[in-house]
Amino acid sequence: MALSVPGYSPGFKKPPETLRLRRRRARSLGARRSAGGRPEPEPRRAALAAGLPLRPYPAAGRGGGPGAPGRNPFARLDNRPRAAAEPQDGPPGAPGATSQRSFSESDMPSSRSTELPVDWSIKTRLLFTSPHPFTWADHLKAQEEAQGVVQHCRATEVTLPPSVQDPKLCTELRCAFQQSLIYWLHPAFPWLSLFPRIGADRKMSATTSPWSNDESLQHILMSDWSVSFTSLYNLLKTKLCPYFYVCTYQFTILFRAAGLAGNDVITALISPTTRGIREAMKNEGIEFSLPLVTESGHEKKKAPGTSVGPGEEQAVSDEDEEESFSWLEEIGVQDKIKKPDILSIKLRKEKHEVQMDHRPESVVLVKGANTFTLLNFLINCKSLIAASGPQAGLPPTLLSPIAFRGATMQMLKARSVNVKKQCVSGYKDQFSLEITGPIMPHSLHSVTMLLRSSQSGSFSAGLYTHEPTAVFNICPPVDQVPGKEIVREELANCGLHPKTLDQLSQTPLLGKSSLRNVDMSDYLYNWRA
Repeated sequence: MALSVPGYSPGFKKPPETLRLRRRRARSLGARRSAGGRPEPEPRRAALAAGLPLRPYPAAGRGGGPGAPGRNPFARLDNRPRAAAEPQDGPPGAPGATSQRSFSESDMPSSRSTELPVDWSIKTRLLFTSPHPFTWADHLKAQEEAQGVVQHCRATEVTLPPSVQDPKLCTELRCAFQQSLIYWLHPAFPWLSLFPRIGADRKMSATTSPWSNDESLQHILMSDWSVSFTSLYNLLKTKLCPYFYVCTYQFTILFRAAGLAGNDVITALISPTTRGIREAMKNEGIEFSLPLVTESGHEKKKAPGTSVGPGEEQAVSDEDEEESFSWLEEIGVQDKIKKPDILSIKLRKEKHEVQMDHRPESVVLVKGANTFTLLNFLINCKSLIAASGPQAGLPPTLLSPIAFRGATMQMLKARSVNVKKQCVSGYKDQFSLEITGPIMPHSLHSVTMLLRSSQSGSFSAGLYTHEPTAVFNICPPVDQVPGKEIVREELANCGLHPKTLDQLSQTPLLGKSSLRNVDMSDYLYNWRA
């Protein structure tokens, strides 16, 4: 007779015994599936015996079979399965750790073409990969480096054959590559990186800034900066400079000469902006437009290319408010419904304006003679310079493709790397070229033209954008698009290659996005934005 043990249950099984039961059940279930497919439950077997029509079991996976793997619904934001031939996220050839942006099916793809669309954003990094080596870009001789600098200063036009047989021995290619890496900067301090300026406080916090607490030194720096800024604008106005950037700690400005981006007048794009900056510009009499703002019912419907002046805006607003409540009088209920007071309406409008601050939609467009007024406004604007923090007292950064008064010649950094890439048959060589720095539109176009010849029309590139400048690719309203021949003739002395000038004169197509991936095969481009 078995003795009863306190706290003991006859149905209790030890863990090893439980695992054995689970294995036994799994084996028996697998045998039944292999013999006759999925086992039928008792109620279903009874229904089938009675002759009732039943729907078949749903497939376990996308392929329809019980062994097909299920799809993870959280794998992508658009919740759709990835095609087998779809490339992985990130720039082609770029390591996963360096990817800064993922690319989904909603990104803007392209058809194959011989030219890239114009991209007015500033790039911070280019990573090219190719089946052909980039060793020709390393270790330039002293004579080649000097020749590249001279070619840049003299705006020498270099034309290469479609394919260079031995790039490492091609002096013209190496000199042209040196020429394409040059840009001009003001101010310049060897111990301080002056691009990017937006969000750079953490990087600058460890550097020494002797002017941060010295007002006299700040005044000297600002006076020198004003001379350089005015010099750049005068070069732009006389069409000796194609474009330049003004980079502050709050926003970036792109000035473009007449004839570029489909405009027949000088234009300036400012992004991002705040309500305070826009109000200050209105008070200075600067007429501007917000190309990306959809006009609401309380704002004037402006024709393309027009803007509302500071005095006109209040009149338009009051007129719209009167019209919006006129229908109450027509039905005779104007006294029974309480109208919102003027203060409430004003607060609602101000809330809408503040909501778009620091966003791409806050981009401001200034055209024609108003750009000169903008120049004077920026020179005298005290909020242009940070009052505290690591950037306190430091004038904005001026970036230009050509020399100007007070500018310093700078070089983009380039290095080639050879790695082994795993493939089906083992490992193969993967050649890459990395370029870093403030990469402006003309440099991007010049480098891709050179790689077309040096890499025999076969390379890929991952492009990393300074995000606040991506909105510069919008297509603002234009009154008259100048012809290509007219632009070439008027901007012949601006210092750019004719083919680069042709590209920059195109009407922008990318909108608020910018080029992210570029792939050239058989001398034809595919790109993704």
